[in-house]
Amino acid sequence: MKFLLTSSGIKNNSIAQTIIELVGTEREKIRAIYIPTAANVELGDKGWLIDDLHDFQMQDYESVDIIDIAAVPREVWQPRLESANLICFGGGNEQFLARVMRESGFAAIAKDILKERVYMGISAGSMVAGTFLPKEVLEIVYPEQTFQKVLEQPLGLVDCSFIPHFNSPWFPKIKKEVIDALPGTTSPLYVLDDQSALKIVDGKIEVVSEGTYIQHNS
Repeated sequence: MKFLLTSSGIKNNSIAQTIIELVGTEREKIRAIYIPTAANVELGDKGWLIDDLHDFQMQDYESVDIIDIAAVPREVWQPRLESANLICFGGGNEQFLARVMRESGFAAIAKDILKERVYMGISAGSMVAGTFLPKEVLEIVYPEQTFQKVLEQPLGLVDCSFIPHFNSPWFPKIKKEVIDALPGTTSPLYVLDDQSALKIVDGKIEVVSEGTYIQHNS
């Protein structure tokens, strides 16, 4: 399986070229589908979501479809995902997205769908692909977010945990001094800024970056 886990989408040429490499075809033959589901429960301005979609539009792909898997039944979204060769889960709330992935049925068929397609994540969409950090660790990193007693189950398709938006002014706790002080984790933890991504092919992890990142406890 092939994954591209980004912090903020297609923000530079390195990430754009890696998508082409992973999909294995010309840019003009990439059929992308964007799933904005994680943003459903986020309050306030959605300029960041518009920016993410604009970045896709600027790639000159064959097509960019959009579908919310929380809003339509499986018989509607599954054929649309199967018609794409690049499936992107966008940012927002990773706990909500993980729950919808399970309840909609996507989690159960993810491995089959991804045999011939690339999974791309943006922020929350990247976090759910691997393993969530323990609740007490997430509460340190995201003090503005309320977590339920038992975390939702992510996909667990890659053997790492992902924290996006390193050094972002919108997330003041995602700084080196905070990350360095976190307790040990059972799987590798990658903390990436908005110019970075993880390229994962059959379990092999490679960082693609024009910015900065931390590889913690790996």
